[in-house]
Amino acid sequence: MVEGFITGLHKSPFHGFSVEFAEHRLYNKGESTKHIDWKLYGRTDKLFIKRYEEETNLRCQLIIDDSSSMYFPIPDSNSEGRGGVNKISFSVYCAGAMIELLKRQRDAVGLSIFSENVEVHTTAKSSSLHHKLLYHELEKRIQPHDVKVHKKTSAIDALHEIAEGIHKRSLVMIFSDMMDSKANSEELFSALQHLKHNKHEVILFHVVDKQKEMEFDFDNRPYRFVDMETGEEIKLHPNEIKDSYLHQMAEYKKELILKCGQFKIDFVEADINLGFEQVLMPYLVKRTRMM
Repeated sequence: MVEGFITGLHKSPFHGFSVEFAEHRLYNKGESTKHIDWKLYGRTDKLFIKRYEEETNLRCQLIIDDSSSMYFPIPDSNSEGRGGVNKISFSVYCAGAMIELLKRQRDAVGLSIFSENVEVHTTAKSSSLHHKLLYHELEKRIQPHDVKVHKKTSAIDALHEIAEGIHKRSLVMIFSDMMDSKANSEELFSALQHLKHNKHEVILFHVVDKQKEMEFDFDNRPYRFVDMETGEEIKLHPNEIKDSYLHQMAEYKKELILKCGQFKIDFVEADINLGFEQVLMPYLVKRTRMM
């Protein structure tokens, strides 16, 4: 149920006299007789007014995390096309698909991109020129071999700022690995909750490389691990810390899912190894069945 003034494909919570019949209500003296159901009057000898549901447009705000951790894994220099998908390119493909879908539905879409600061923030519009601007901003994030290093995440501040900039009820879709450099989970969850104000519907796509980041699937040989946001390095055998790492990641994910449930935020696990179609399509089908 969405609000707006552009005729679209979605039901509105408002009632008018324009599109689809909704219900009858008793006629009140002094009202216009224009919408009286005279056939029903002939059967019941009572005056009823026809009420109709309006159709309207949906507003969607796409939010993408552009910090350095989203550029993991670094694509192979020999990879071509989508062969070397990392978290940022996965998010861009998802956002691009959603923009095309919303455009076909005549719905308005806006884009917000953040790292340490909010780099891009556009209001939701449905014009062709606006769509070109969004595609241009997305394309800049997947330039070949353009890996942005040492860009920290400040999701807390960025999400608060974006929430303040979304003034009308919207569908908010976030694409992020939720690895905030401040490592303050309570403040991060508070920022997510802020997005729920003004009755926004919020969907969090938790973008991860499940094999490497969640399952820590590395051969038992020496590795040099580099923090893409701070540049810190550490050398170790994966098996030395695997159990502890898996436990901490599982606890963080569990807490993230729990908080999303409490705040009525839809949580979607987005494994980049599956491809964006295999993540986006099942979710959209599930939403269709819920309607």
